[in-house]
This record gives sequence, structure tokens and C-alpha cells, in this order.
Amino acid sequence: MSNQLKVYCKNIEEYVNIEGGDTLLKISENIYDKLNFKPVCARVNYKTEDLGFSVFQPKMVEFLSVTSQSGIRTYVRSLCMMLYKAVNECFPGKKLRIEHSIANGYFCRINDNWNASENNIRTIKNKMTEYVEAEIPFERKERLTRDVIQIFKHQGLDDKVLLLETLNELYTTYYRLGNICDSYYGQLVPSTAYLQVFDLIPYKDGFLLMPFDKKDTDCPAKPNDQEKMFKAFTDYLEFNKIVGISTVGELNKAAEDEHSAMVINVSEAMHNKKIATISDEITARYKAGGARVVLIAGPSSSGKTTFTKRLAIQLMTNLMEPELISLDDYFVDREHTPKDEDGEYDYESLYALDLKLFNAHLSALLRGKEVELPYYNFSTGSREFRGNRIRLKPNSILLIEGIHGLNPELTASIEQKMKYMVYVSALTTISIDDHNWVPTTDNRLLRRIIRDHKYRGTSATDTIRRWPSVRRGEEKWIFPYQENADSMFNSSLLFELGVLKDRGDEILRNVPKDVPEFGEASRLRKFLSYFTSISEKYVPSTSLLREFLGGSSFNY
Repeated sequence: MSNQLKVYCKNIEEYVNIEGGDTLLKISENIYDKLNFKPVCARVNYKTEDLGFSVFQPKMVEFLSVTSQSGIRTYVRSLCMMLYKAVNECFPGKKLRIEHSIANGYFCRINDNWNASENNIRTIKNKMTEYVEAEIPFERKERLTRDVIQIFKHQGLDDKVLLLETLNELYTTYYRLGNICDSYYGQLVPSTAYLQVFDLIPYKDGFLLMPFDKKDTDCPAKPNDQEKMFKAFTDYLEFNKIVGISTVGELNKAAEDEHSAMVINVSEAMHNKKIATISDEITARYKAGGARVVLIAGPSSSGKTTFTKRLAIQLMTNLMEPELISLDDYFVDREHTPKDEDGEYDYESLYALDLKLFNAHLSALLRGKEVELPYYNFSTGSREFRGNRIRLKPNSILLIEGIHGLNPELTASIEQKMKYMVYVSALTTISIDDHNWVPTTDNRLLRRIIRDHKYRGTSATDTIRRWPSVRRGEEKWIFPYQENADSMFNSSLLFELGVLKDRGDEILRNVPKDVPEFGEASRLRKFLSYFTSISEKYVPSTSLLREFLGGSSFNY
């Protein structure tokens, strides 16, 4: 008996006849001549699903290319599982850890002093190429969690076992690729045949997994130089090892064992130590005749403001007299703000700032003159002057905070020796498990959703809608200059996603199901579901996290 349905395909703006139970892959193949691209996943009623998803009811479907954000994530996750299978086959007994994104790729290590030689890395790459040619399917499975735990125990995936033991879920979804199983935070492609473009490149004591180049999907991405960023990650990974918490399962176990207060105290102490070290470096350079201006930059929701205030306190203990300036106050009036490709105001653009006025004030201050600082009224979108006058004293030092601090064009009129540059970002070093890292952009997006909801009355829907424009601005105006920094400060806190969980989930739950942002909200809620809640009562009022949660002892 026929069970014919209609689904609405958003790509072609038509209803399509299907049989109940058809997979998204089969539906896409039936309309391939109209799609004109090979999808890697799809949104079903705005939620991303893999192409093996079966449709039994009328739905709205949008097929996604490999260059979409969901498509990129799907491709990279699939590469990671293929890499795991290759390592498992080429070097039995060795454990793969995919740590974080860096240098346009994903940094990987293999345990027990594995020799990251070009020959060994080439062996893994050749095996992965064999899998691509063999067109091995990624099979999505779902079983009782207790059974999945046994599968993972047999494979030696202790990190995944611990995570599942802390989640208390009855059923668990996982994937099978040939003779190995693994779990991923999101969808995979139908088969290894989809993974034609990749590379493995020796890097430090491991290697980089390189997906396709976003500008040319037929070629692997090329690594870029991120030496300082890599060191910032590595420092915190070592700290995680000392604390004994490198994965979400270990963090959840600490929360269950009521060790959250200790984790919070140690993490905050690490921040204090890093800020004090940067303060000492600035003071030493100031006394040597330089560093009159400290420029503090970083992407959205990295915690630049609280870092700047805490740095000012540390400089005062070094007998310096800090003066704080926010670049946001130098925005041009709203009607003069540049617009992005979507026609929206581009506040991430360097030219959203009044560079002429800023440099005039900066030069005057360094000559010992008094200036009246502007105040940007975000409600009216216009600049105001409220009598805030400053003049630098003999021991004064300027702290200038804003996303463009590391861009040479911002302070072109100032000698390089007079500047000290700090890059601040939430370089999340805790992993869901050994094969699933926590994207730093997800950490920052959750911070921003919570902050904007609390302080600006902005819904999660609006924040998520705006986020792609923010990310484009960061790629253009911030990330290219991050290696200019004299110091990098990692603003992430080991415990923070446990603390953000309940607040974030409550806000995200209110995103309506009939808007495109529902899919991203669902993805973030799924991500937060991996964490055991941690009470914020132990988070001190000086914590950088208070900038987003509220309850800070600093004024913003």
C-alpha cells in the first residue's frame, strides 16, 4: 500500500512527492537535477539532520551544501571518524586526541610518545584515502546506553564511557564505520566517498587535520602561522592535566562529587596569575621607556572589558596609574556606520570608528594634554560628551579596549615601542571527549546570548540571527591581527559551561520553532545537555564570567 507524502523543499520552493520512510538522501537524489549540488546534510523543520534521516510525516526540508556552516561541521566530524579508524588500524592500541582548531586545521596528538614523523603521518593519510575509494558507509545507530558503554569499553574509549555514565540517558546515538564505532556531537555524511578533499600535515608534536579550503572546496586548506595562539592553548591544556579535568565527563564527575568549588577557585587563580604576569611585563616595558599605551583586543564576548578592569587593578599594585578608554565610545553616529553585505550596520568594521578623532585624542594625551572623552549612546546611536576629561600623569598608562586594538591602522600615528598589545579570547580547552572538542565560537555565542538577554533585552533569536555577521566581521577585522599580540590571555574558564548550562538552556528554549534560528538553538541546547549543572554561587564577583551572568563587582 502506497504511503505517499508531500514535503516542502525550501531549496526549490516546491512540494515534492515522497514515500513515507524515504531517506533525505533518496529525496535529494530524486530532485538532484533541480538542486544542482550534492548535499551533505539537511535541515528538517530547521533542525539539522544527516541524510540517512527517514521522513514519515510532511516536513519542510532544506538541503545543505558542504560550504554551509552545518555542512562544514558535518564534513569535519566525518573526517575525524575516518581519521580515528585509520589510526586504529595503522597503529593498534594507540589513542587519538583531536584537541582544538588551530592554523586553519585541527590539531591532533597520538598518545605514548608516538612518533609524529612524516612517514607515520603519510601512512595514516594513505589509509584514509583507501577508505574514501572504498565508499564505506557511516551507519547511524541507536541503542540502550548501557550497551553503547560496553561497545566503547571494548574499543578503549574510556573518555566516552565516563561521559555516558554521567549523562543518565536511556538511549545513545552513535555511528559505525566498518569495524569501529564512535559518537559525535552532530551529523555525519552518508559515506567516506563524500570526503575526497583533506590533508594531514606534521605540526609540533602532532599533526593537523586539514579539511577543504572554504574558498576552493577542491583543495585542502593551507595552515597559517599561529604560534602564539598554539602556546596559549598548550599552556591551558597542561593546566587541565594538573587539575585532572580535560573532558566534559571528568568535569561532570567533579560536579557530582561536589568538587565544583575547588575547580572554580583553581581556575580563577589561574586567571589571576596570568593577568599578574601580563601586568608585570607591561610595567617592565614602561620603565624601560615604552608601553605607554596598552591595546586590548579580541572577538565578541571574549571578556575584554573585565580583563581590562582586572589588569588595571594589577597595574595599580605595580604603582602604575591606569586610565581606561573604550573604543566603542569612538563609534561614528549610526547613520554614518558602514553596512555589511546583508545591508546591516557593520559595527565590526574598523571604519565604524572615528579614527581621526581617536588618533587626535591619543596623540594629545601622549603629549600631556587634557582631552574630553566621547560617550557613545547605543540607544540613540549618537556620540555625546558628558564632561569626562582625562590627562596622563607621570606614572599613567592608557588601557584601550576594543576589537580593533591589534590592527596597525588603528594606532598608525603611535610608535610601535610605545604600544603593548594583548589578545583576549575564550580558547576553550576542555573537550567533550577525545574526538569532540568544544568550538570556541560556541562558548562565545552562549556568553553573548546570556549577556544580551540579561543586559540588553535581546532575545536568543535575535542574537543568533546577528551572529553570522559578527563572525564575518571577526574573520575580516580581528583574527588576521591576533598574532601581533605581545601577550595572549585565554579568558575561558574550565567550569564555565557547567555554570552557563541552565541559564543558556532556559533562554534558548524560548526560540520559536517556526524561525530559522530554531535549528541553531536546538544544536546549542544539545551541546549544553552534555554538561552537569554547576551552581554559580561559588563564582566570585570579580570573575570574568560575571560580565555575562551578572553579579559583578565591576561597573560596565
